[in-house]
Order: sequence, then structure tokens, then C-alpha cells
Amino acid sequence: MAVLTELILLAAGFFILVKGAQYFVDGASALAARFNVSQLVIGLTIVAMGTSLPEASVSIIAALRGSADVAVGNVLGSNSINIMVILGLTAVLAPLKVEKSTRCYELPFTVFITGVLIYMGRSGSLGFGQGCILWLLFLCYLAYLKFSGGAGEDAPGEALPLWRLSLYIFGGLGLLLLGSNVAVKAAVEIALLLEISQRFIGLTIVALGTSLPELVTSLVAGLEGKADIAVGNIVGSNVFNILFVLGSSALIMPVTFQEAFLFDGWISLGAAVLLLLCAWRGKLGRIGGLVLLAAYACYFYTLL
Repeated sequence: MAVLTELILLAAGFFILVKGAQYFVDGASALAARFNVSQLVIGLTIVAMGTSLPEASVSIIAALRGSADVAVGNVLGSNSINIMVILGLTAVLAPLKVEKSTRCYELPFTVFITGVLIYMGRSGSLGFGQGCILWLLFLCYLAYLKFSGGAGEDAPGEALPLWRLSLYIFGGLGLLLLGSNVAVKAAVEIALLLEISQRFIGLTIVALGTSLPELVTSLVAGLEGKADIAVGNIVGSNVFNILFVLGSSALIMPVTFQEAFLFDGWISLGAAVLLLLCAWRGKLGRIGGLVLLAAYACYFYTLL
């Protein structure tokens, strides 16, 4: 009976997520058109940071409570899922165009900062100094976006009024956070009732749960033909997770980086490199999506 209740809550969480993603994507797209900003920049900033709020809240609260394993595992697991599962599934359903700037700058930067995180993690912890370095890189990333953001296309027809645009963005984001919270709690309860290990829960269920906003937002954006938002959402979220989430967690208190997480770090780095290779010609097609999904299936097998 308890499992059935949690399954109903899980389904309700997914329903709320889908509705929230639809409003959020529509609002973000309208914002880009209204202010003549490219949808890629909107995806890399507002959409990416908005959908990464679950990772941020989970990891920062975990750091405050001294549960560093949750903070690190959540970020590494989420980043791997973002690329291999979310972009993989989205590309299978709707092949995605990948802009030159993403292939030449944003994705290589993601590979670089993941390598930096692995190098820092070799010492066994992320302290205040490492947190400052991550935050400095985050500020550099924001400066890059500010000075490199391209103009978007003018929107056909009448632009949405600001009040409705704001309602779509903030209302949709609120539904995303509510839906992900309901779904994560239900998934964890189901796992505990079925006696699944804590490490498995952290690297898969919690990581996937906090990535649900990215998953649903990217799927909706991809199916609506807004590939820039779908790709920018994932790349921006991964950058935000490493630099802001773990950087902020390390500034609050030292974050333990267990040796076992080095393997997960290399998986996350490999996922970014694999995405770069699959999308190098400017498109992430169905074959590339299947390759990413197969790679995650192999990684998931190692966790069993």
C-alpha cells in the first residue's frame, strides 16, 4: 500500500513537471524574442540556472548539514544524467542543432572545469580556496556570456505583455521545483521501501530527481523546435552545478571528496567529451542520442 501511494505521488510530480516546463519554455522563448536576445543565451543562463535550483538547494543544504557525499554525488550524477540521458533522449525524439559557439567554447569549457574539479578532488576535499577558484571561473563564464551573447530574431506578431511573460517564467519555475520535490521524495521513499543502497540512491535516483526540471524542459523545448534552449539548458546547467553549486558548498564548509567519486568525475568528463564528439558537425542526431543513452546504460550497470 505504501509503495502504491508513493507511485501515485511520483506520477503527480511528473504531471506538475510537464506543465511547469511548458510554461517555463514558452516564457523563456518569449523573453528572448522581446529583448532581442538569442535563445541560446537564454538557455545558458535563465533556463539553465532556473532548472538547476534543485541541485543547488540539495547540495548547499547537504553542505550545511555536513553531508558532503550528497553534495558531490548529486552534482556528478546530475551532470552525467544531463548529458547522457536527457540530451540523449531528447536527440532520439527530436534531433538537435548544436551552435558553433557551443561546440567551440561552451562544451570545451565544460570539459575543462570538470577536469579542474577532478584535479581538486584528488586532495580528498574541496576547501575555501577551491571554492574561491570555482567561483572565479563562474564569474568568468558569466562575463563571457555577457560579451558574446548574440541577438535573437524578432518575434512575429504581438509580444507577450511583461506581466504574462513573468507569470510564465516564475510560475513555470515554481511548478518545476514543486514537481521535482514531490517526485524526488516519492522516488527515494520507493527505493528505501525496496531496500536499495544509499550510494545507488544518491548517484541515480536523487541525481535524476534533481535533474527532472532539465529533463522535462529540454524534452519540451526539443519537441517544440527550440533546440538552442534544449542544448543551452543542459550545458549551462552542468557549468552552474560545478562552479556555483559546488563552489558555494565549498565556501560554506569543506566538502569531502571521496576517492570513489573520482570515478564518477571521470564519467562526467567522458560524457562531456562524448557529447562534443557526437555534436561536432553541428547536429546531435538520433544515432548520437542512442550512443549517449548506451553510454549511460554501461555506467548504470557499474552502479548495480
